[in-house]
Amino acid sequence: MKAWSSSLLPYPLRSIALLLIWLLLNQSLHPAHWALGAVFAVALPLAFSRLWPRITIVRNAGLALRLLFRLLADIVISNIEVARRILGPEAALQSRFIWMPLAIENPQGVAVLAAMITMTPGTLAVDVTPDRRWLLIHGLNITDEAAVLADIRDRYESPLREIFT
Repeated sequence: MKAWSSSLLPYPLRSIALLLIWLLLNQSLHPAHWALGAVFAVALPLAFSRLWPRITIVRNAGLALRLLFRLLADIVISNIEVARRILGPEAALQSRFIWMPLAIENPQGVAVLAAMITMTPGTLAVDVTPDRRWLLIHGLNITDEAAVLADIRDRYESPLREIFT
C-alpha cells in the first residue's frame, strides 16, 4: 500500500513548482494565495498524473551533454546551409518525405529524437507510427535518402539509445 504522501503528492517537485509559479503570477504572499496555490499544487498533479509520462532516468549524463553540444552545432550549421539553399535556385531543392525505421524503443527517447530533428533547420519530424517503429521526416533538400537516415541514426539515435536504456 502506498504511503499517504506519495498518493496525495505523486509528483512533489511539480507540486512545489506549481505553488511557486502561482505565487509569482499573483505577485503576492498573502495567505489566501498560499491556500489557493496549495489547492492547485495538490489537485492538478493528481488530476493529470495519468497523462504525464513516468520519469525516465538518464543513464549517461556525459553523453547527453555531448549530444546537446552536437545538436547546437548542427543547428548553427544547418541554419547556414538552409539560408544558402533558400537564397539559391528553387529548382535545386529536392524537398521530400522519408520514413525512418526506429531502433530506439523508449517513448521519451523517440520524443527527444523527433524534437531534435525538428529543431534542426531543414528537417521536420512529422509523425510517429502508433507502434513507435517508424518516424516520418520531411527534409528541405534530400538527395540521398540512405545517407540522411544513416546520419540521423549515427548522430542522434544511437546516442539516445544509450542515454534512454
